Amino acid sequence: MRPPAVYANVSPAQYQQLVEALHQRWRVATRAVMVVLSAGGLSATEIGELLGYHPRTVRRWVSRHEAEGIAGLPDRPRPGRPRAGSPRLGDRIRTLLATPKAWTTTRIWRELGRPAISLRTMYRRVSEQARWCRPRLIAKGDVDHDRICADIRTQIVALPAGSVVLAEDETHLDLLARIRACWMPVGIRHRVLTPGSNVRRTLHGAIDLATGAFHHHVSVRNVSVVFCYFLDLLLSTYPDAPVVAVICDNGSTHHSGITKRWLTEHPRMLLIEGARYSPQDNPVERIWATLKQHIANTAPTTMADRVRQAHAFLHNRSPDQNLTTAAPWTSPWLPEGYGQRDCNFNGVTPGM
Repeated sequence: MRPPAVYANVSPAQYQQLVEALHQRWRVATRAVMVVLSAGGLSATEIGELLGYHPRTVRRWVSRHEAEGIAGLPDRPRPGRPRAGSPRLGDRIRTLLATPKAWTTTRIWRELGRPAISLRTMYRRVSEQARWCRPRLIAKGDVDHDRICADIRTQIVALPAGSVVLAEDETHLDLLARIRACWMPVGIRHRVLTPGSNVRRTLHGAIDLATGAFHHHVSVRNVSVVFCYFLDLLLSTYPDAPVVAVICDNGSTHHSGITKRWLTEHPRMLLIEGARYSPQDNPVERIWATLKQHIANTAPTTMADRVRQAHAFLHNRSPDQNLTTAAPWTSPWLPEGYGQRDCNFNGVTPGM
């Protein structure tokens, strides 16, 4: 027969665990039980004795429920303990890092006067103000940059009708793999084999700044004869253009004696040199950046394979992709609006 009353048989340790759970893990549910018991007629003192709370605490949660409902039972946001370090520590870190230097967490901590915080805390505070990355090398620039670019724009506007304007540049293809950061499975670090000794080839490239057509040539060395051969290829590509204007940087092969003599013999070619130390002006530089990103972390066994990689990349790109990547309209070399369908600069009609 079922007994008239059943009482839980728990040890003192188990009872203590239940009380602690009501005060910690399930404290929000305990507050709801307080409200239910109060609605059932129990006093705050009785509820407090039953659940292990002070009667004042029971009355506070019952009042909170009356004012805010069940949404008022969870804990409200609280500030917590003060952060380690002074309130101006973040501003001091940002001011310190404004000066280029090989900053590390330890070095920052020392420069700030060794504040009374751990290096781990310093790392967290620094990561709020900065990010870990490599600096970027930039050219020092040409003091006559603006004047030279203005002269280039003037020459482009003065070209006869049907002329073609191209930007030219050279880069190098290395058999040794270029390494770039990328996603890898956790616990695995990719290994890219090295070929032993490096082999290098020179890649000449030129983009039609109106149509996006890209022309390139690979050679063993970057010498004046090869540069003149590439210019001759550009002339043969545009046989009907009265002038083929090629804008390039100040490389030694661009103004050597061999190149000057070749230009004298080919008056249809107009070679325009841009400002010194200003690679950011050349749209072809962005094509090279995309190419090197494409072949990064790859290790062909021979230089011929590396050259085929470059050929495949450049041949598979459309003129529209080249224009999007090169963004020639951002270059200070070109007159405003060059490349748009409705613009015509003294007969120089951009590609339609």
